Amino acid sequence: MADQARIMSRVRGLLGDFGTEFRDVLTGTGDLDEYDLSERNVSVTKAFRLQAGQTTDLAAGTDYTLVPREGRIILRDGLGVLPLGAVVIVEGRASGMFDDAELSMHLQDAVLQHCSDRVITVRYRSKEGFYRYDDEPVGISNLPEVEELPLATLAAVNALWAVATDAASDVDISTAEGTHISRSQRYTQLLAQIENLETRYKELCQQLNVGLYRIEQSTLRRVSRYNNRLVPVFTSREYDDSAYPTRQLPPIDRRNEDASGIPSPVISGLTG
Repeated sequence: MADQARIMSRVRGLLGDFGTEFRDVLTGTGDLDEYDLSERNVSVTKAFRLQAGQTTDLAAGTDYTLVPREGRIILRDGLGVLPLGAVVIVEGRASGMFDDAELSMHLQDAVLQHCSDRVITVRYRSKEGFYRYDDEPVGISNLPEVEELPLATLAAVNALWAVATDAASDVDISTAEGTHISRSQRYTQLLAQIENLETRYKELCQQLNVGLYRIEQSTLRRVSRYNNRLVPVFTSREYDDSAYPTRQLPPIDRRNEDASGIPSPVISGLTG
């Protein structure tokens, strides 16, 4: 089955956003309690304080507050202003364009899109000895490994759209000295990369018949000529499935529905 950490690593590989390790040494001045780290979009793995030859581990939320996007650490009341001569060492990882929280959000959106309306039917024997069938929604926990690549590709597309939205506000710069900086080229290149990844995702989905481009089967509903009511539709079952029939309730287009709230006359068995 698919693994979220492995898919996140694949997404970073498609984006070229691997991140870097960092280690910052913050020296106390006696009047500062906020320090800018050397990287942005950071996650701290370890922070400790050195003073008078003694080492004290610092806890996030108690001794300091981290601002991940800006790469800033704020010493809290428990630690306060860093005294002169004291040293705080911060170790962690910078994520590059996206931190783990942002990338997880894009991955979750991709899961909802890629696995929309999909279930896996599980066959089991009940305690009464009958065969039963249960439908489990498809998610990361039960997604086949072969679908990791298309899912990671869709998550990369969602992430690049966020970058492209930011790049769309960049304008070209031209100076009187003849200098020209084409800042809009970044937006053009992002759109080209998004198009390439979307094409790859579509091809993978069509080959595997999964995701947003899979072939779906539907059942047409019949309307009774006697009372103009929809004839019930039941889910198809295996021959040995002894459970009660499952009623299907396909969506009905209500675009022209009467919104007046006035009840219609009811004639039993004919209208209503």
